[in-house]
Amino acid sequence: MQTVKLNNGVTIPQLGFGVFQMDDLDECYQAVTEAIKAGYRLFDTAATYGNEAAVGRAIRESGIPRDQFFVTSKMWIQDYQGTRPQKAIDQSLTELGLDYIDLYLIHMPYGDVFNAWRAMEESYQAGKLRAIGVSNFSPDQVTNLMLFNNIKPAINQLEVNPWNQQQANVLFNQRQNIQVEAWAPFAEGKNQIFTNKTLQQIAQGHHKTTGQVILRWLMQRGIVVIPKSVHQKRIQENIDVFDFSLSETEMQLITKLDQQTSQFFNPHDPEAIETIVNGGRPGANH
Repeated sequence: MQTVKLNNGVTIPQLGFGVFQMDDLDECYQAVTEAIKAGYRLFDTAATYGNEAAVGRAIRESGIPRDQFFVTSKMWIQDYQGTRPQKAIDQSLTELGLDYIDLYLIHMPYGDVFNAWRAMEESYQAGKLRAIGVSNFSPDQVTNLMLFNNIKPAINQLEVNPWNQQQANVLFNQRQNIQVEAWAPFAEGKNQIFTNKTLQQIAQGHHKTTGQVILRWLMQRGIVVIPKSVHQKRIQENIDVFDFSLSETEMQLITKLDQQTSQFFNPHDPEAIETIVNGGRPGANH
């Protein structure tokens, strides 16, 4: 498995496994178990997904040493205020059944993010969290957070896929030595992404699937990626991306597919923000 080193020296696998929308805990447990067997060691969950317990159980029952896994979870908006952040961190540890979390993120850039971040800094310094970061933050929001706090985010988890390539945002984070991690790499199948002619032609040339080409494209951009599937064949397929490379020409062909638009929600739209803060899920609320 390829790895990358975060700005605090912690190493993270470049390819992992996401569990968003795996609401059935038995299904989540089985999917994570299959992913572990296939070779995945990075697992991404969140408090709001409601499946931390299933992820933790699969890891604990795998028989593989804890230090070989990289576990990510996230704090939800309603836990940013007052003393709630520390309680949220401890609750995630309890749900996961783990002594520490490898990466803990602020899930959305709304509400009292400074209060949440300072609690995360304390837990990081106490050894409960090996790295801390953010999710869905724009460059101005990342800059604001960095200027008034002590620890720079190790990761910014963003929606990145062929339809929404986030060229400027990715470049900003890379220049700041903040690792970009892509959620919804397949855009959840929107706009017939798996049957796109450009992606299909590239895939045929490498005897791969369009999904494998998308993952390879992201990894060659230096991005950590966390595809999700509950199907054993696709779980295995998604990790089988280390035996080929895309040419510069192929990378540029995919670049031309960029629609520069979120496939799920506009994080700057007031109505979308209000929906999210009030507990709704506009599109893929990763």
